[in-house]
Formats: sequence, structure tokens, C-alpha cells
Amino acid sequence: MKEYSPFDTHAERYEAWFDENEYVYASKLRAMRTLLPAGSEGVEIGVGSGRFAVPLGIRVGVEPSKEMRAIARTKGIEVIDGVAESLPFEDERFDVALMVTTLCFLDDAAASFDEAYRVLRPGGAFIVAFVDRGSPLGAKYMARKVESLFYKKATFYSAQDVIAFYEQAEFTDLSCVQTSFAIQKRSVRSNRSRKVMARDCFS
Repeated sequence: MKEYSPFDTHAERYEAWFDENEYVYASKLRAMRTLLPAGSEGVEIGVGSGRFAVPLGIRVGVEPSKEMRAIARTKGIEVIDGVAESLPFEDERFDVALMVTTLCFLDDAAASFDEAYRVLRPGGAFIVAFVDRGSPLGAKYMARKVESLFYKKATFYSAQDVIAFYEQAEFTDLSCVQTSFAIQKRSVRSNRSRKVMARDCFS
């Protein structure tokens, strides 16, 4: 994670976003549920306050923000202090890894995909939700990032960039959904699955 972390000093504002945008939040959850394997043992990387992990049934999280960890723990999540580029787990620990709007805050995005691959069991799924830089919404975020509390130092990626991260990490199956417009999917056969969700997120 980058050193700049407004999540420690503005945790209440982060939480308030979900209450103020309940329908947008609900649409994201629905999209993720279409990708989440049933009965899987999962971890959320960058679990934050647990707003996605809890309703999706993910009980383990990794989070570098002390304030976010504290909130997530009150919701019953086992949260470990750590970063996406060096996950504190043994190889092949989980069936699914989830990363929601965390990618843009990482110091080394490619390393986070390698780590996700390492901790996933064969056939496991890595679901990444992100703001697509190449979308109209992504352009809006790029234009406003200097003024944004949470995104000032964020690095936004295009869908093509994210697909390249998957390929470099040797994931070999892909499903894509876009929550801002129509849901689209495409996939190919593989040993392990890789799942991408291009999406809008927090202001």
C-alpha cells in the first residue's frame, strides 16, 4: 500500500459512503455474487471495514489500515495486518481471493496478482473489482483525483492493464462484468480461474 492512507483518519466518511449510496453498493454486491464460487473458503485482500466480506460470507481479511481493521473485527472478520504484495498466508490456502477497489492503492499491482495466485488452491478464483480507467466513469475519477480525499495518490488501470496482470501471474480463465452499464461475460477453459469486474466505486 502507498504511505498515504486517508482510511485511518477518515474511516467514518468511508463508512458513510455506503449508507448514502445504498443502491450502488447493492449493485456491486449482486455483481460479485455472480462470480463468487459457492461454498468457497475465501479471503478479502484490502478488506477495509468489511462492507463486502461480511455479506459475501468471507471471514478472513488482510488490511494495512489500523482503523479499518478495528471496524472489520467488530463485524466478526478475522483481520490480519498485511499488504497485497506480501500476503501472510501459506501456499494454496484459499478457494477464492477478493480485492475490491484496492488495486489502485497498491505499490506493486503485478506482485499482488502473483501473491493471489500463490495463496489460491488449484481451480481457485481471484475476483478483482476496480475503477476502469478507460471507461467514461474512469475518466471522471481521473479528472477529479487531485481533489479527492481517497484517490489523490491512486493509480487507475484500464481493463486491458488488469487482464495483463492476470496473464503475467499465469491465471488462465477470465470472466468480466461491468456494473455501470450492461453485464458482459466471456471465458475460456483453464486450470485456475481468474475473474475481473470493471466497476465504479467511492468518491
